[in-house]
Amino acid sequence: GVDLLSSLLGCGARHLFLLLFRAQCAPSRVLHLRQLPGDVSEQEVLALGLPFGRVSKLITLRSKNQAFLEMASEEAAVTMVNYYTTATPTVRNQPVFIQYSNHRELKTDNLTNHVRSSDSGHGEGRGLAPGQSPVLRIIVENLFYPVTLEVLQQIFSKFGSVLKIITFTRNNQFQALLQFSDAVHAQHAQASLDGQNIYNSCCTLRIDFSKLSSLNVKYNNDKSRDFTRGDLPTGEMEPAAAFGVALSPYGAAAFPPTFHQHTGLTMATIPGSLVSSPRVSLQVAPPAVHSVLLVSNLNPESVSPHVLFILFGVYGDVQRVKILFNKQENALVQMSDATQAQLAMSHLNGQRLHGNVIRVTLSKHPVVQLPRGGAGEEEQALTRDFSGSALHRFKKPGSKNFNNIFPPSATLHLSNIPSTVSEEVLKDLFSTGGFPVKAFKFFQKDRKMALMQLASVEEAVEALIALHDHQLDHNQHLRVSFSKSTI
Repeated sequence: GVDLLSSLLGCGARHLFLLLFRAQCAPSRVLHLRQLPGDVSEQEVLALGLPFGRVSKLITLRSKNQAFLEMASEEAAVTMVNYYTTATPTVRNQPVFIQYSNHRELKTDNLTNHVRSSDSGHGEGRGLAPGQSPVLRIIVENLFYPVTLEVLQQIFSKFGSVLKIITFTRNNQFQALLQFSDAVHAQHAQASLDGQNIYNSCCTLRIDFSKLSSLNVKYNNDKSRDFTRGDLPTGEMEPAAAFGVALSPYGAAAFPPTFHQHTGLTMATIPGSLVSSPRVSLQVAPPAVHSVLLVSNLNPESVSPHVLFILFGVYGDVQRVKILFNKQENALVQMSDATQAQLAMSHLNGQRLHGNVIRVTLSKHPVVQLPRGGAGEEEQALTRDFSGSALHRFKKPGSKNFNNIFPPSATLHLSNIPSTVSEEVLKDLFSTGGFPVKAFKFFQKDRKMALMQLASVEEAVEALIALHDHQLDHNQHLRVSFSKSTI
């Protein structure tokens, strides 16, 4: 009988006759890939096929530098072969040769066993992992731009039908659970998107599989969505809970005990159809909106332009602040650009400040106007221009502050601490200001920085406002921001 592996290898063995044999072989949805790097990963092989459609099965033969890829349709396979006939694919700058296989489909289990035995244990034949969940757990790191449910749906739907999404914040990180119609779609999305940036140099996706086999979505709103049911109510969410309410039906069962951090793919390994422009990854553009925010439900007794400048300054460089003279529970905050406005809105909307849950929305005003000459003294005091402030965190291009933007949390990150200032001095500083300290820890390698845990997120917000830029000695001022870590 004909050896199964020889049969699988398709027509031809030498790339000199590649075009001839492509012509002789009948099109098949099973493709044979040759001259791959010896340690090629499944993600790298998948990246060659995914731009042309869904990949049903994958088998890698690393000792032979080969792989077999089964596309979901013959049309997708033909498109892929035709494309790569004119544009030779590469993996790590090494040309890869692709042709139709004689096999019409891959029977993964039998083939895997056969390849292992015929390759004397030196090769590795692997199909896509069996029994994998169709539900992905997604963590977005370095959240400089806001990531919405719609953005996730736009990205992941390229790999299959997205049925349900739930977004929330856990451990001070934006996370999501996303359910595909098929586990194979989830596997392809995980293999291709893990480690990718949604936007250029930020919003990095870390993706693993959930233990859940399906999601139970109760409400269709901006935090959760069942795309198969348009009849679900929007639900009433507690503002302070923001994302977290959607997590409660699942508890810890939604998450693996540990989250393995994959290296993911570099953008160079993915064909150009997945990339739109040099600045933006995954065909998602940062939202184009005004840079002015409307902040409402403020506490007029305790809020001031300076308070809002410090708080919103955690997420961008505040240019101007105006508290409305006739409605002092409302204010306009102008950020330096639309991106920073979106970022501040996503982190501060629903946050409690001085006893009130504040609302942050985009304003219709393109700029905050300064008071006219005839304005009274009180009205003038309610508007401040901070455009030249030395306290802007992001005025230096490439500042490390861009990589350390986190939601409000009970744990504060302190920096610029003089060597003469002790733990006791810092604790006393916060305690006498009305912010009892629950825990404190200097950074082991750098005592200029420390973590400080307060009783609540609200207290941490108020402590940051009160003590950021506090003078610790004659030429050093304390820097305070929110931390993603806990003590």
